[in-house]
Amino acid sequence: QVQWVASGGGSVQAGGSLRLSCAASGGTLSRITMAWFRQAPAKEREFVASINWGGDVTDYADSVIGRFTISRVNAENTVHLQMSILKPEDTAAYYCVRAVGRTPLGSWGQGTQVTVSS
Repeated sequence: QVQWVASGGGSVQAGGSLRLSCAASGGTLSRITMAWFRQAPAKEREFVASINWGGDVTDYADSVIGRFTISRVNAENTVHLQMSILKPEDTAAYYCVRAVGRTPLGSWGQGTQVTVSS
């Protein structure tokens, strides 16, 4: 079974940037829509962004529009999330997963922690 492995998290100050990456372990990202979700402490997991197989259709949560950019490199079997102008409220564990629209499909893989200090 494919597992989604997220990486690239870290600790930054408000206004900073990070680039997250997602790779498929034991499988492929071929022909599927991929999405990023995040979960802050004591909060439910929430949708952040998604991208279709062709990379020409993207969707973003209102809270990240204009600051985050999702992309994918199918030849490398990876999906990325470029995060800029980070805010303390972006602090969360970030996960990548297969999705249909804003609905995640399958199991959650390893997340990566993003911490933004003010």
